[in-house]
Amino acid sequence: MAAASPSTSSPPEEGNSAAAAADDAAQQQQKKKKRKVVASAGETFTSLRGFKLVRVLNDNPRQKVVFLHAKWSGEAKSGGDGGDGERKDGEEEVEEEEGRDAVVILEKTPFRESQLPGLLSVDTELQGDLQNDIYGTYTARPPPGSSEMKATVICPATPLHLLKYTHREAFLIEETASDYRSTTLPFLQTSNFSLQWVYNILDKKAEVERVVFEDPDPETGFVLLPDLKWDQKQTNELYLIAICHKRGLKSLRDLTGEHLPLLQNILTKTQAAVLDRYGLAACRLRCYLHYQPSYYHLHVHVTHVGSEAPGGGVERAHLLGHVLRALAADPQHYALGTLTYALREGDGLLQAFQKAGRIPQ
Repeated sequence: MAAASPSTSSPPEEGNSAAAAADDAAQQQQKKKKRKVVASAGETFTSLRGFKLVRVLNDNPRQKVVFLHAKWSGEAKSGGDGGDGERKDGEEEVEEEEGRDAVVILEKTPFRESQLPGLLSVDTELQGDLQNDIYGTYTARPPPGSSEMKATVICPATPLHLLKYTHREAFLIEETASDYRSTTLPFLQTSNFSLQWVYNILDKKAEVERVVFEDPDPETGFVLLPDLKWDQKQTNELYLIAICHKRGLKSLRDLTGEHLPLLQNILTKTQAAVLDRYGLAACRLRCYLHYQPSYYHLHVHVTHVGSEAPGGGVERAHLLGHVLRALAADPQHYALGTLTYALREGDGLLQAFQKAGRIPQ
């Protein structure tokens, strides 16, 4: 006996109704488990709706930043589609159990001077924690809009992204030129490190409006733009990246005396561009390269000398001025010398050094 249509007044039989409800629930559960998520090379989000916390990858109370592994269900995309799963040109439709992996970085932003009068007002609620003579500590609840956070979303995130932002124990590596040839370089050549986002910047396919300065020369030119870790609101937290146009240079190891014009051009024109744009003289800038870098296309970090930029430790940062002097004195200094850096537990390169017997298991 067929169930009555919703428009009829007579109810369906009880057994058929229960079976239909159970079948519908099973189908909905199956759809939930294997929903189709529209995935493209990068999404623009208007909220964090659709993200589900999986675990905390890392938490740095001092820097007031937390790194989260989340699953994105395909909701809350920009463009007014509401995350309805409709596929568009250039997007890939995939079936996944719980959605796409994502890394969400939440960081409390520094105070801005323009905010301070509003914070020192009746709109900021205080809850007393401790009072001793003239000293008091409180939990403060500022008015809406005065407690912004910076959110960085990497979606879809690869296992390498998840590993990068997970807290892990560190090990110090002293890499000889022989180590680089036998262990490091083969690892880099077989690893899947995508540079597409870098090429998008160099080819003016992305972030064009963020460019601070560009020298288009294919041999000595570069693009200068803000690092995503800087909110561009306070110059004492300045953080820029200079990405060279010349392709094929992976890191400090590839630099020889022939690259002195490139490095000098980056230093000189970056200092001039920062002075012109932000009013900061060269003596207030810290220009350096990382080894190992986080991505293998030559780039230079430019930060305010008074800031505590991540990766500024002696085991990783190499001041650009020092690099210039070292290569002028010995053109093969970085190609043939021993370089020291830290690797973290679970890093594929660390495992390669352990397999080679250079680091204890």
